[in-house]
Amino acid sequence: MRLMPIETVAVNLGTRSYEVRIGTGLLARAGAEIAPLLRRPRVSVLTDGNVAALHLDALRAGLGDISMTALALPPGEGTKGWPEFSRAVEWLLAEKVERRDIVIALGGGVIGDLAGFAAAVLRRGVRFVQIPTSLLAQVDSSVGGKTGINSAHGKNLIGAFHQPSLVLADIGLLATLPPRDFLAGYGEVVKYGLLGDAAFFDWLEANGPALAAGDAALRQYAVRRSVEMKAAIVSRDETEEGERALLNLGHTFCHALESATGYGARLLHGEGVAIGCALAFEVSQRLGLCSQEAPSRVRAHLRSMGMKTDLADIEGDLPDADMLLALMAQDKKVQDGKLRFILARGIGEAFVADGVDLAVVRGVLAEGLRGR
Repeated sequence: MRLMPIETVAVNLGTRSYEVRIGTGLLARAGAEIAPLLRRPRVSVLTDGNVAALHLDALRAGLGDISMTALALPPGEGTKGWPEFSRAVEWLLAEKVERRDIVIALGGGVIGDLAGFAAAVLRRGVRFVQIPTSLLAQVDSSVGGKTGINSAHGKNLIGAFHQPSLVLADIGLLATLPPRDFLAGYGEVVKYGLLGDAAFFDWLEANGPALAAGDAALRQYAVRRSVEMKAAIVSRDETEEGERALLNLGHTFCHALESATGYGARLLHGEGVAIGCALAFEVSQRLGLCSQEAPSRVRAHLRSMGMKTDLADIEGDLPDADMLLALMAQDKKVQDGKLRFILARGIGEAFVADGVDLAVVRGVLAEGLRGR
């Protein structure tokens, strides 16, 4: 793979500011990138079995003289719960990780969220570095400091805001992703265009197929633009008091669908985001907020990429519309017992909506379920 120049996006948060480094070859130079953060030449790595088989030896080589210990957890969303979280924390304590040490999260969104939360609570907070290995993690979950695990009551309900000290997004690692996992991550990329950058969505419509086919330059631009958008929003609203909620476009639907499908292989997170974005635009159109063309255009692009777009694309049984609404009521964005949705006035024009007519949402869900 042709080496792409390393680009840097700053996440400006005062004393908690950090850089997101984006390019090829970053894993091979991980030691040089991380060494300035270290008080002693050692790191502890949390990863999963699949990622470990692909990249752990390369990380060890890239760290050079920095000693490394690693724990590989089971792959999959099911890992993001109390049992494996407890195992990770106890392992870090057994490794005698100190407050001035560095924990490395090497993996996708599950590992990044779990490792970040472990770092947040260990000794009341140790530093950590994100090395995201999936497209979804590179463009979204590794940036912004949201860490956590799932509960039987819902997605990401247990966690903390804990910013990383550095993010190394090595574009070359994306070449090892199975096509389904890459496209799931692409659901988060599309989200950025839909929520606040219509020109970026235009660019994705033109370049999405070549990007998915492996063009490294296109992949790097898509990651950088996504990170730029998230970094700007996080810098203005770190703890989601207002504008940051826009990043949850599609997620209220997504989290309910993930809960309904058991957080398993039936529905990957990014697939749920893609379906959720399509549903959010459909609800927006039914409420008269955007043109009929907008949801059609969203679905057309997702379908052109070979992605899931509708409830009918989810294999197996799903709950009825009322039960899906009940699952949405467990979402973190519920305020004063009322659901908040991210809706849109058009492509690139998302906003936070309170007081949405749930009969319209129920109708969109019921229609989608009838199409199964």
